Amino acid sequence: MYSKLPNVVFGFHGCHKDVYEAVLSGKEDLKESTNAYDWLGPGIYFWEGNLERAKQWAEARYKENGRVLGAALDLGYCLNLTDQFATPILRQGYEYLVQACADHQIPLPENHGRDLLLRNLDCAIIAAVHEIQDLNDKPPFDFVRGLFFEGDPIAEGSLLMERTHTQIAVKNPNCIKGYFAPRELNEDFDRP
Repeated sequence: MYSKLPNVVFGFHGCHKDVYEAVLSGKEDLKESTNAYDWLGPGIYFWEGNLERAKQWAEARYKENGRVLGAALDLGYCLNLTDQFATPILRQGYEYLVQACADHQIPLPENHGRDLLLRNLDCAIIAAVHEIQDLNDKPPFDFVRGLFFEGDPIAEGSLLMERTHTQIAVKNPNCIKGYFAPRELNEDFDRP
């Protein structure tokens, strides 16, 4: 029901029921995640058009208190990692990061875990990209968007993974046009 990409993209954010209720009531906004292992660097995270994956994550993290917020997202100026446009930008971010680590005599971050769930290196590269944009007086990216292959293969020898998804990290909260409570498909009608 939310997989079509009109002018506005639907994103889904897994969260605790208290956050869900506060955001839907307008009392709070979602907050930027700044973990060193975040896959797309700092931002407010959404699964693009993937309500089911957001539900899985929310239930795994918060059990019966897990909820999913829907959001209408205007991608604005997007660092889209599925576009070749991003490759030289990411390489420049990596080179900047390598130099910064050498200058401070600290080790380069590394990605870890099954499915590389702890993406410290990737997070640091994207944070470096944002810093380079700022240092060079270039417009900041509103979003970072990437495709991730996660989970087990759907069949032996397959590269199709059971939890593959597109994820979005919102840097500019003004690109979140509104929140909603996702509804389920009414099976009595055809899909639009």
